[in-house]
Amino acid sequence: MHSDIHAMLHTYRSTDLRDEAAKARVPGPGLRHRMGWTMVELGLRLTQSRPVPVRTAHAA
Repeated sequence: MHSDIHAMLHTYRSTDLRDEAAKARVPGPGLRHRMGWTMVELGLRLTQSRPVPVRTAHAA
């Protein structure tokens, strides 16, 4: 295969791949920000919750 044909095919394929990648991107930063703040809120709730009492086995 001639190098100029190979370069042309590579250019076409890379354009197709870029178009596919643009379509598959995650929706805007709105969803990312909401998920991030939800995780922060959950983490804060977990750190501020009361400790679970530890049950010990009684000697018989």
